[in-house]
Amino acid sequence: MISQALQGVFRSLRLYHGADAPRTRMDQLYRAYVNPGDLVFDIGAHVGDRISSFRRIGARVVALEPQPLLQRALRLIHGNDPGVILVPAAAGPDIRARTLLINTRNPTVSTLSSAFLVEAVDADGWQGQTWDATLTVPTITLDRLISKFGPPAFIKIDIEGYEDEALRGLTQAVPALSFEFTTIARDVAQRCLRTVTALGDYSFNVAIGETQRLQFSDGISAGQMSEYLELLPHAANSGDVYAVLSSHAVT
Repeated sequence: MISQALQGVFRSLRLYHGADAPRTRMDQLYRAYVNPGDLVFDIGAHVGDRISSFRRIGARVVALEPQPLLQRALRLIHGNDPGVILVPAAAGPDIRARTLLINTRNPTVSTLSSAFLVEAVDADGWQGQTWDATLTVPTITLDRLISKFGPPAFIKIDIEGYEDEALRGLTQAVPALSFEFTTIARDVAQRCLRTVTALGDYSFNVAIGETQRLQFSDGISAGQMSEYLELLPHAANSGDVYAVLSSHAVT
């Protein structure tokens, strides 16, 4: 099991830190939301490619990652960087221990959501994915992170079908944030949209997969984003929705 788990981590390191990783496009995208000196929360840091991007921009980062092997990788890559704080926990609607469902071959899709696993069964593009281990992990709310580290300029959330639960732990508007969506769990994205809209006057944009390219030249409304996500072909698989407060609109 350990050997298989290490292979999964090495696969992620090659994919997200290798020569073909879209560093330039990623940095360009995040510069629309993040400035040098800003504080960023990276929720679901995985192997830290987003941390690397935020640091290249000059932002400070608080990064959450509950998987021990990924925590080890993050410490090796970012552990000596005073601009990065690594938190070995997951984000949730409250503070208590939860069961993490781990995919050892593909740790990037490990999740706290049992409903996500149900949606993945026999779904096109998800064949062969197995969640073969569990681990009890601590959770912390976004509000508690803000109380401890200060208000972030941007929050990135990528936690495989648990994004809506993490957002339930946020009760104050932030200038900008992103959350991952998948076409096998569109209901999660719809709940995220409703939660974010309740926090403030946000406009939205979206990047499909790992393209790091926004689909719209200007922000669209929550209703328009809701319809866009519902009509998106299943083959699109996943992406990230970006939300920005009107008072901080990207120009």
